[in-house]
Amino acid sequence: MINKCPITYTFCGAAKFSSEGLKKLSPKLQTLHDLKLDSNDLRQEAMLRAAKISIQGVQPKLSAKINVKKQEFEIVDIKGKFIIKPQTDYPELPENEDLSMHLAEVAGFKVPLHGLFYARDQSMVYFIERFDRMGHRKIATEDFAQLAGENRDTKYNYSMERLVTLIDKFCTFPVIEKSELFKRTVFNYLIGNEDMHLKNFSVITDDGLTKLAPIYDFVNSTIVLRDAEEIALPINGKKRGITRKLLTDYFGLERLRLEQKVIDEHLMTFKRAMPDFFDWIDRSFLSTQYKEKYKALMSKRASILLIDS
Repeated sequence: MINKCPITYTFCGAAKFSSEGLKKLSPKLQTLHDLKLDSNDLRQEAMLRAAKISIQGVQPKLSAKINVKKQEFEIVDIKGKFIIKPQTDYPELPENEDLSMHLAEVAGFKVPLHGLFYARDQSMVYFIERFDRMGHRKIATEDFAQLAGENRDTKYNYSMERLVTLIDKFCTFPVIEKSELFKRTVFNYLIGNEDMHLKNFSVITDDGLTKLAPIYDFVNSTIVLRDAEEIALPINGKKRGITRKLLTDYFGLERLRLEQKVIDEHLMTFKRAMPDFFDWIDRSFLSTQYKEKYKALMSKRASILLIDS
């Protein structure tokens, strides 16, 4: 049997993981054993531990570290280096999120180490390395809900325009971060991520510099939701019917005050990446049905953005 590595998406013979994929986690790993829990157990475990760990959200998640001696992920309450997410009621969400993060890497975003591995029932589990930890040192991180004085219940009660004021207020170099915000906004529209609320944006402060944190929680939510909006926080009062002009002229030029050449460069990055995006989708662990849905949505959005070739 020829397997495909769930970390690198490359074929790895009879092994479950490629040596390249394992080395990303630890140079001492020879294999990575399945978790001793199945997907139902993991969801129950996430509920039981929710109050003990510093990561929250609607999606069940657990804190974990690599136990090199046992060659496996170990679930922990403190000092976890990774966040792991099991299957949910929404189909193929771990596979979807991992693919979306790979697409973000192709587009040039700073992305933490991430990948997939297996639970006891062979269901796939998503992992991502925590960017707010450097060894045992915590790096100061605040999400935009905290910065805005909002909370989990009011995380949608904001707008993309108001995010700009938060960047101006808290980031060391606002011009750089506003360019990054534009790029993220267009990319999330392109991949169908309509759940970028205040809790899914953060700033990180290290060495005296405050900037947007590496990306996280990028997922094509549109293909799994029946009546999805196109963005979580409105632009000029709109969550649906997003157009290139709204993104570039209104949000990019008028509100973010970016130069036209900066906007054009970001759009050209996505245009050039489209063949690679589709290649990654084809090699992903999504089912054929969801691969086709993902590609169809991206094709439609790319056409609206005039980057479809």
